[in-house]
Amino acid sequence: MTSYKPLLLPTLLLCMIGSVKAQTNDTAAAEIDPQIDNNQVKFNASLRPLRQIAGAPASFYTYFWEFGDGSYSFEKAPVHIYQDTGSYDVRLYATNNYDDGKKPNTRPRRVRVNNRSNLATHKPPSFFSGEGSLEIRANQMPKPGEDMVLLIGYRNNSHTAGPVTGSVMLLYNEKQFSQNCFDLSDARTYHQEKPVAFETMLALMNNPEMIREQESTRNGLFTVTLNRAPDIDRRQMIQQVKQEMHSFRKHSIWKIDNIQKGEEQFMFVTINTLPEMISDTNAVVTISGLFIPDDPSMEMEKFNLEMQVVASHDPNRMMLKNKKLNYRFTGKNRENTYKVQFQNTGKGPAKKVAVTVTIPGLLNTASLEVVGMKPECVWCKTATGNQSCIDTVVTKDSIQFVFKNIYLPGTQQDGVSDPDSTKGYIKYRIRFSKKMHKLPFQSSAAIVFDKNEPIYTNRSTGKFKKGISPGIIAGFGSSFGSIPTNMANQQYTLGITISEYAAYKKYFQWELLLRSHRNLEQFIGRRQGVDTTINGTDYKLRYLDTYEKIKVASIEAVPLGFRYNLASFASAGIGTLISADISRNTTRYIRALVVDANGSTRELVGEGGKQNESFATIRGALFADAQLGLVRTGPAAGIRFYQYFNPAYQHIMLYASWKF
Repeated sequence: MTSYKPLLLPTLLLCMIGSVKAQTNDTAAAEIDPQIDNNQVKFNASLRPLRQIAGAPASFYTYFWEFGDGSYSFEKAPVHIYQDTGSYDVRLYATNNYDDGKKPNTRPRRVRVNNRSNLATHKPPSFFSGEGSLEIRANQMPKPGEDMVLLIGYRNNSHTAGPVTGSVMLLYNEKQFSQNCFDLSDARTYHQEKPVAFETMLALMNNPEMIREQESTRNGLFTVTLNRAPDIDRRQMIQQVKQEMHSFRKHSIWKIDNIQKGEEQFMFVTINTLPEMISDTNAVVTISGLFIPDDPSMEMEKFNLEMQVVASHDPNRMMLKNKKLNYRFTGKNRENTYKVQFQNTGKGPAKKVAVTVTIPGLLNTASLEVVGMKPECVWCKTATGNQSCIDTVVTKDSIQFVFKNIYLPGTQQDGVSDPDSTKGYIKYRIRFSKKMHKLPFQSSAAIVFDKNEPIYTNRSTGKFKKGISPGIIAGFGSSFGSIPTNMANQQYTLGITISEYAAYKKYFQWELLLRSHRNLEQFIGRRQGVDTTINGTDYKLRYLDTYEKIKVASIEAVPLGFRYNLASFASAGIGTLISADISRNTTRYIRALVVDANGSTRELVGEGGKQNESFATIRGALFADAQLGLVRTGPAAGIRFYQYFNPAYQHIMLYASWKF
């Protein structure tokens, strides 16, 4: 028999080496390969092989290049012309789409440009999509544990001919989430942008007499020019800034100076997406940017960058803004805003894109309102000839948006360098239906480019916050069966309840009850046939009765009660209860019937002593009950059965409750 033991150790070593190599390749940094010709540099990169996610569209990389001189590119292999000689740190941020591995790390590569040439500089890619002075773009959606880059572009787009001076503020980590999502790790500036504190910015805005401030920097003098303006304008602008900051925990501010008319400038900010950020990978987070001019007569501008937290990078996604709603303040007219993003990743343009969205039953398709789209199209019913248009097909549980006669380039198409040109979206609002319940609601989309197979997006889930519903409860009960001799059989109850607001089916409820017992009179015993002396007079005692009057007030707590709404008008519950006598006042009385020497009969009554106890008795109980009425929120009536222990007896209570 042949022995294979000599081959075992080499085989294990090869497996271990292969495993280590695979892990190294999975986390390897992007290797940048520059080819320098005078001041023109062509960039290429070596990246780890992609690992296709089963069932997903073909995996691919998207690219974001930072050239180290304030310029950028989204091309795979860009060519850049530097305006001056020097050393530049080039960074490549590659994002792996439809890939189940980690994205390649970013490692700066220093490029030395020694020669000048007469080659004209490349025209920078189009950045601003609107008419504003500030926009922000991200190289990827935030994925917990990964970093991302924000490209912040600002420009002088004012109607005045002179330069503009002001501040750019970045707001992040929304207060609506209990934990921080981002941490700003680095900011790379190329136009003397200077980080300043919020108080410094306010001081510059609040001091109309300050005309010029100069600070020595490594690049020369940093100059701030302030225009005189009415104090009321300054106060209004400061109030606006503080109002915008109210929704965020963190901010960063950069002072910008002397932006010439029509000039565009860029900053590059690296943001760490924290591993402990929100666990909902469908949540939509917002990073806001403010363009704050020093001249209060100019308007402050705001740009919101809305991004969806993702578990994997997928350019075709569905987002729902405000995914956690307060059911107490949500009515049928509450609008839900959805956005479906899509990207043509093919080798050619798409002329038709159909986006079919599933609509949960809580939403009313008749209330559909389209509020934005890309590419921008007219409605097909008003289009002429082969004009680009959009059409909708609405059913009870779905909506289909169809872009017709459009031209949407593919990412793998020759000559396409701007990935934004390959992307589109449909944004719409839809209201709740009349019969809405407190249930999670999900929606997803299927996207078809021309006649290709559909691409399915993530499921976007909306949820309602649990909320707190306080309530009151009042009841009257009676004990039955073998009742302990020191307990009254009738009791009044008044208390409060705490539960989830308007729970749909099952929920927990906590209760605190005060219970007042009817006064209990308890006979102790009788003595007969003895002689006694009262106030010096001899009497014949017919009998002497001893009895007690007991007054009890109890407190009862339901530490754990489980309830189930059978319908909107009926519910049932079970739970445990702990009861304690917070006060038990016992007064002993004596009643005697005596006969004097003349044969006259007298009845004498006297108090024989008092005893006050607190928390002397603690009992436990199990209960079950049923309710009819507005059991989710509102008034209801119920009946509850108790089984007490220590001592054992039964109690039944009729009660009314009202949840708010």
